[in-house]
Formats: sequence, C-alpha cells, structure tokens
Amino acid sequence: MAASARSLLRVLAGCQRQIIISSASSSLCPFHNAARHHPVRTYAAAAKPAKKEKKVEKRAAKEVKPEEKKKEKQKIDDTGRHKPYGLTAWEPIDDVYVVRHYPKPVYDANVAVEMLKNFQKLDFTPEDQPLFIELKLDMKLEKKRKVEPFVSTVHLPHSFKSDMNNVVVFTENPEEARVATEHGATIVGGTELIEKILEDEITADFYLAVPDIVPKLQALKNKLRKKFPKSKRGSVGVNIPKMLQLFKSGHEYTVERDTYVYTQVGTLDMPKEHIIDNMQVIVQDVASHKPTEFGGFIERAMMSSKTSEGLRIKYEAFLQQEVKEA
Repeated sequence: MAASARSLLRVLAGCQRQIIISSASSSLCPFHNAARHHPVRTYAAAAKPAKKEKKVEKRAAKEVKPEEKKKEKQKIDDTGRHKPYGLTAWEPIDDVYVVRHYPKPVYDANVAVEMLKNFQKLDFTPEDQPLFIELKLDMKLEKKRKVEPFVSTVHLPHSFKSDMNNVVVFTENPEEARVATEHGATIVGGTELIEKILEDEITADFYLAVPDIVPKLQALKNKLRKKFPKSKRGSVGVNIPKMLQLFKSGHEYTVERDTYVYTQVGTLDMPKEHIIDNMQVIVQDVASHKPTEFGGFIERAMMSSKTSEGLRIKYEAFLQQEVKEA
C-alpha cells in the first residue's frame, strides 16, 4: 500500500513538472506551438530573369534564322488568265478606249510600217522623215558578268544616205596607199596625219588602218575614242578594198544607256520591203553580239518615225530567217 502511494506521488510530480515546463516555454516562445501556415500564391507572375531569358532566346532565333533573300521583281505569268494582271481585258471591244487599261499591242513588222505610213498621211508630216528602230537588250551573262556596250557597223542593202562616208586610211606602204586611193579613201597617210587629226585639221566618219601601223597611233586613242581603229570592229586589216566597201557606205549603231540600241533604218518614203530588209540586217547583227548559249539577246523591239508614236513589233521572224539561212 505504501509502495503504490509513492508511485502515484512520483507520477503526479512528473506531470506537474511537465506542465510547468510547457507553460514556461509557451510564455517565452509562443511561436513554437503556433500553427504553421505555408505561403500559397493564388496568381502567376513572370519573374524579371525570365524576360532576359526570352530576349536571349529571340536573339538566338534571329541568328539561326536564314538570311532573307533580296526581293526581286517577279514576272507575272498571264498565260491562261481570262484577262492580264492589273488590266481591263486582253483587247478593247471598241474603237475608243483608254490605252493604259489594255496591253500594248505587238504588230508584225510589215503591218507596223504600213501604220506609220498612214500616220504620216493623217498628220501631214514630211514624207521623207527618218524611221527608227529601238531594241532593248538583255546584256547579262553568268557570274555577274555582262556583255559590254558595243559599237558596230553594218552594210545595209538599201541605203538612205545621199552622201558617202569620209574614210581615213593609215598605212605607210606606198602600194597599199595606192589601192586605198583607188577604192575611194578620202585621205591616205601614215604617222604624219597624227598631228593634223589632233589639231582638228582632218576629221572623218571612220578611221581604218593596217596592222603594222596601229602601235604608232596610240597618241590618237583619247582623240578618236570609239572611232580608233580596232580589229574587233573590222577597222583594222590587210584587205583594204573590203574594209572601204563596208565603211564608205556602212551604217553605224551603238549601245546606249547600257541596254538600248536606237538607230535609223530608213525613211518613210522608202518601199516597205526595203525598210524590212534593213531592219533584218540590224536585228541579226545585234543578236550576234551575245553567245547563243546564254539565251535570247533582244527583249523588246519598237518602231517609230520622227513624228509618230512607237509601235511594238515582232522581231522573232528576223532571227528565224537567220537560222534558216545558216
């Protein structure tokens, strides 16, 4: 009985001690027994570092992005369309219409010549006014190379000039000088002509030379420029009669503005067949200046007189005739 009483007292004393320690600790540090609440975010917000990461990603994407190709003017293919792109119709249905709303018509060369002759009658303009042809060229080759602008001389089958060209022939050979004079050279001489040409005492339409004397004429390069004798142009050679035959009555044309040939082909009072023959010679000669493996050379051809509008013409027939002749 006494032992059980002592055990009970010992338990009560332990409980009392525990109560006292718990109350003391709660009074000194109340947060130890307080309920712990974890923070809960009820919304989402982008942190600042994330923005930097996005910028980095965008920059990386730009670096990975392939280089943008230069915008090139695309040619619109109207084949199979019920009307040409940006225009009203393929052709007008009335005699009176707004020109810019329809494609510019393309005529056969003989039809264009007849139209220009009729324009002259309606406008009461001179019958012998000059007739011109304009060719737009594609000078491109490969690897960013292009055909250099050139000057050429052709012999037209039907001349429209009343006077012959003045031609100077350079040679120091007495026999060659005699041949040149007999075949109609205006002036024949050697290096003694250089000073006179520099002083403008001698002027001519063309200057021809034999190969031996060309190195002695270098002082005339800046003066004569495109007229300086060159074998590429056919103005240097040993066949003096043949050269004089070409250049005395030859017709010269040049490439202007890098891609255009604009030259006279006759006069309106000439027969239509003669005008067509002259056009054919010029078109074929122009086309021969670009290698055939690089495709077509002529992109567009137009005819006009001095007082009329320009008419687009079909030039392909002239080139097809050249192929048949070959």
